[in-house]
Amino acid sequence: MVKKTLSEEDQDLFRQTIGKVRTTNSNKILLNQDSKPKPYPKQQSRNIDDDLINLPKIELEKVGIEDSMSFIAPGVQNNVLKKLRQGFFGLDSEIDLHGLTSSTAKKQLLYFLNTCTFSGYRCVHIVHGKGYRSIDSHPVLKNDLNLWLRQHKDVQAFCSAPPKAGGTGAVFVLLRLSETCSHDDELEH
Repeated sequence: MVKKTLSEEDQDLFRQTIGKVRTTNSNKILLNQDSKPKPYPKQQSRNIDDDLINLPKIELEKVGIEDSMSFIAPGVQNNVLKKLRQGFFGLDSEIDLHGLTSSTAKKQLLYFLNTCTFSGYRCVHIVHGKGYRSIDSHPVLKNDLNLWLRQHKDVQAFCSAPPKAGGTGAVFVLLRLSETCSHDDELEH
């Protein structure tokens, strides 16, 4: 490596830019023991299975391969479902569950909905498949999803997606705003 020589002007400019310099006797830094970080509360682990409300036995009519699904929670206006069908809310996230077993799909769905609600997502797209390989034209995952979404505490409404977004093999789901998101909105206004 070749040593660069600086002109007198460059050396003066460097010294002016750096300012006053003092020599150190040691290159070790002593940490100040007085300032310990403040403790923060440990987050409680949450069981996402608790998000499903144990309603009395709901007798739902089985949906077929080409049947569409829709649901609106009590207290939510009917025009919300119409807006959801039209894509008014915009999609924030999506998950593809088709081809999974019922138990695996349930775990992934609950984790997905929990994450979306915590992140402040309003509208999500869930692909469940039509169930062409199901026995007696009654798709297992589609019927399970119809029940699980009705039981989920954060689901306000859902409906089958339009044909370009999966048709009767997918649903648009409108989620309730989480407490953290609604609290943040209040602070901003």
